[in-house]
Amino acid sequence: MREKVAKQANYRCGYCLTQQKLATTPLEIEHIIPEAVGGTTNETNLWLACTSCNKHKGKQTAASDPLTNKIVLLFNPRQQVWQEHFVWSEDNALITSITETGRATVEAIKLNRPELIQNRRQWITVGWHPPKN
Repeated sequence: MREKVAKQANYRCGYCLTQQKLATTPLEIEHIIPEAVGGTTNETNLWLACTSCNKHKGKQTAASDPLTNKIVLLFNPRQQVWQEHFVWSEDNALITSITETGRATVEAIKLNRPELIQNRRQWITVGWHPPKN
């Protein structure tokens, strides 16, 4: 099942879009709805995530939108389209949110971690970022 989910995720983190070939550790299979809050281990609840995104997400399924303070569900990479909630900044180093879900997810999962921004900037210089499609 791991290979099937990884292929469906296009071998990249469902949140920050870090590609497996660029990650320093293997991407993990994560539970979109964590087992700790009743999620199941079946294909419809699994996706690929980098270790840092998975760690920051933890057992969260919702977070506060920093603009409205409204509690909203976090981005679901299996059911939602990344480009409908996020865009790359002009220099492609930062993830910018365009919806409540996007804003809450960027903050909760820390999609613009300093070390990740630094990596993205290096990947940009050699043409490896942003990921295609």
